[in-house]
Amino acid sequence: MELKEKVIEEIKKIYDPEIPVNIYELGLIYDINVDGKNIGVKMTLTTPNCPVAESLPKEVKDGIMQLEEVNKVDLDLVWEPPWDKSMMSEAAKLELNL
Repeated sequence: MELKEKVIEEIKKIYDPEIPVNIYELGLIYDINVDGKNIGVKMTLTTPNCPVAESLPKEVKDGIMQLEEVNKVDLDLVWEPPWDKSMMSEAAKLELNL
């Protein structure tokens, strides 16, 4: 399995506490860049006022760092483009009956 796939699997273990869908399927992960053993992640939250605005990015970073192939994780929390429901996967939309 490629490192990017392993990173995605780790991210899929993390759920938004208010929505019963993992953050990858919710479309909160905008980009994953693998450069050797260094990982760059661009992610957002459903809103800037999200109650887990401080803990969720840390949870993502810590989860990826658990992979033995990873030396460093640079995580950027971005607000552009703003998240909306159209960014959700079909699986997430089905899970939420949308």
